[in-house]
Amino acid sequence: MTSADTVVQAKQSLIARIAARAGGGAVRVVLVLIGLLWLMPTAGLLLSSLRDPSQVSISGWWKVFTDPGQLTFSGYDKLLGNQQITDSLWTTLAITVPATLLVVVIGALAGYAFAWMDFPGRDWWFLIVVGLLVVPVQVALIPVAKLFGEIGIFQTTTGVVLFHTAFGLPFAIFLLRNFFAEIPRELLEAARLDGAGELRLFVRVVMPLGGPAIASLGIFQFLWVWNDMLVALIFADSGNPPITVALQQQVRQFGNNIDILGPGAFVSMLIPLAVFFAFQRQFVAGVMAGAVK
Repeated sequence: MTSADTVVQAKQSLIARIAARAGGGAVRVVLVLIGLLWLMPTAGLLLSSLRDPSQVSISGWWKVFTDPGQLTFSGYDKLLGNQQITDSLWTTLAITVPATLLVVVIGALAGYAFAWMDFPGRDWWFLIVVGLLVVPVQVALIPVAKLFGEIGIFQTTTGVVLFHTAFGLPFAIFLLRNFFAEIPRELLEAARLDGAGELRLFVRVVMPLGGPAIASLGIFQFLWVWNDMLVALIFADSGNPPITVALQQQVRQFGNNIDILGPGAFVSMLIPLAVFFAFQRQFVAGVMAGAVK
C-alpha cells in the first residue's frame, strides 16, 4: 500500500467519523424537538392554570413570557377548597389502583398458566381470550349495568373496578402469555428439578424475568383507568365521581369555570405523567424485549 492510499483511507475514515457524529447529533436534535412538541400541550395547560381567568379568555398562554405578572396560584387555592374535586381525586385512586393491581396479578397468573401449564382445552380457551380483545366496551355497557343493578353494585366503586378489571384482562393475558412463552424451558425445568413448585416457580423465576412486560402492562392499565370517562360516567356513584366526571360536572354546572377546570385538568394529567416517567425505564425495556422477541 502506497502512502497516497494511506492518506486517502485516513481521509475517508475521518469523513466517516464526522458524518456519524453529525448524524447522531441530528437525531438527538430531532428527538428533543419531538419531545418538546409532545410536552407543549402540558406546558400550555400548566401556564393557563396559573393565569387569571380574565386573561385566559382574551389571550393565549404564551403571553406569560411577556407578562409574568399574570401568574397566580389563586386557581389552585380554589381547587384545594373545592371538596368535590379533592374527593374525586381520592375516588379515582380508589378505582385505579385496585383495577390495575387485579389486572396485573390475575393476568400474570393466567398468562403463566397458558404459557407453561397443560390443562384440557388450553389452546381453545386462549383463543376465546384473544377473541375478547375485539369486543368493544360499548357493547357491554347495558347488559353489565343491568347485572350490576341486580346484584347491588351499580354506581359503586366496586362496580367500576370490576368492569375495568374484566375488560383489561384479555389484553393482559395475551401480552403476558406471549412474553412468558419466550422464557427458556431449560430454566424452568432446572427450577423444577430443584424442587420448586408451580407457585414458587412463578414467584421466584417467572415474575422477575417478566418484570419489564408487567411494568408496561401496569402503566397501560393505570393510564386507561385513570383517564376513563365513559365507564365512570355510567357505573360510578354520581355523588362521589372520579376526577374525569367531576370536571365534566363543573362544566355543566358553572359554564366557563376556568379557575377550577384549568388547575383540575392539570392535576388530573400530572399523576399519570408522574407514573409514566417513574416507570419509563421498565416500560422501554418491556417494549424493546417484546420487539426483539
